[in-house]
Amino acid sequence: MIKSQLTKQFITYCFCVFSMVSFSQTELKNKIVDFTTLMPIESASIYIKNTTIGTVSNEDGKFVLQVAKELQSDTLIISSIGYKSFKIPVNEFDNSEEVYLEEDIAALDEIILVAENRPKTGNDIVLKAIEKLSENLPDSAYIQKGFLRHKERNAKEFKWLIESAITVYDSGYSVPSENHLKINVDQVRKSYDLRDVDSIFSYYSYLKRYENNRKLKAKNLKRDTIKTASLVKAIKWNDTRVNGLENLFKGKLNLIRNSNTAKTLFGDDILEKHQFKLDTVLVDNDRKIYKIQISEGKEYVDLETKGIFNGGYHAKGWVYIYWDNYAIKKIEYELVAASDAQKTRSKTLFGTQVNHKLVMTYMEYNDKMYPNYIYYETPKLVNVGLKTTEKLTEEEKAKYYNEERFYYTIQEILFSDIIEDDQIIAEALNTKWDADIFAPKPYDKAFWKNYNIILESEEDEQLIKDLSKRASLFKQ
Repeated sequence: MIKSQLTKQFITYCFCVFSMVSFSQTELKNKIVDFTTLMPIESASIYIKNTTIGTVSNEDGKFVLQVAKELQSDTLIISSIGYKSFKIPVNEFDNSEEVYLEEDIAALDEIILVAENRPKTGNDIVLKAIEKLSENLPDSAYIQKGFLRHKERNAKEFKWLIESAITVYDSGYSVPSENHLKINVDQVRKSYDLRDVDSIFSYYSYLKRYENNRKLKAKNLKRDTIKTASLVKAIKWNDTRVNGLENLFKGKLNLIRNSNTAKTLFGDDILEKHQFKLDTVLVDNDRKIYKIQISEGKEYVDLETKGIFNGGYHAKGWVYIYWDNYAIKKIEYELVAASDAQKTRSKTLFGTQVNHKLVMTYMEYNDKMYPNYIYYETPKLVNVGLKTTEKLTEEEKAKYYNEERFYYTIQEILFSDIIEDDQIIAEALNTKWDADIFAPKPYDKAFWKNYNIILESEEDEQLIKDLSKRASLFKQ
């Protein structure tokens, strides 16, 4: 009886939210630029004050945000670290005029003169922030709703694009994510795939892993002899192993959330693999925030990906930490080939020394910091050599290796809703959770018309149009 009541409550909640979203929305849409340089501002936060409703600007500085009509009198805030925030009632926002943000920097010398027992070095500030994670991160279970865009391309074209609405359950910082974090794909908006053409290496790796055929050579594999279903299975396996959603949330690159687990990158030995230097103090939405540079430590960083040499890196980037409570607001993190073996591998396979780019931002809600936006980019090998009997010029061979040897894989996730109600969470956990972004789902036009997404860049829009005309594997 109790379970039945919970089910009804959960369904009623979902229906009410969906009804509100579907029939009572106002669309805010514009571009954010730097007041001085007139350049677009990427990854600016656009949100409604005291809510989790928001989005981020794309590389062109553009955004679109759906706002419920009952929030028309609430305050819209547009902010970016190092700029003065733009604030205006929702019902006064003008979609036709660009938003200009002015630079805003706190003077570091003046701040350090404050008579206060505070950490003074970058290392000490970061260690203080790590110590405060148990206070600043959620300490109880919650659910987040979000938008996922996953795309892969070589130097010439998009090979795969999928856009999904996802739900993430997290048990809280005190409990390891590996065993308790769950992900579900709720809806699919776009699913276009061309990777069956040149993902032979995924198939080769899959066969080596599961058939243990030591005599198998990738150069002996021919696409026209491989069933598409077999290739799809291999592609799924490789995606899950290399950059699946569960890897991103449960693995080492979830730097802050997983800092209290074994062999983490931001754990007890953080200063062995990283060094931190205080650069300056900026302003973020009227709050002072440390800008701290990340540089290499004494030891190499190793992600320990099974079956792949994914170590021998040095870290670089930036971490932004609030002055008042040491909460981490944003991390920009790159892993660059550093060991001789990784330098050779990266140059030979990918033509780049940067193997992983990660950006994670957090939003404050009920005095806790929740994930807000995630950007992750990595090159992924798809070809191991020429597979043609035709005579090619050196120029043609170079073009093949440079343009078609690997994919740039990018995952973007925007979170816009947080659910903390224990009953709703309990009922949701009793349902089946499925993180398979390949699984076909019917397209729900009404759902997507009002769901908050990350706006595509102008360049991506054109490439996606071409991809949508040619996609074959999972076309919708």
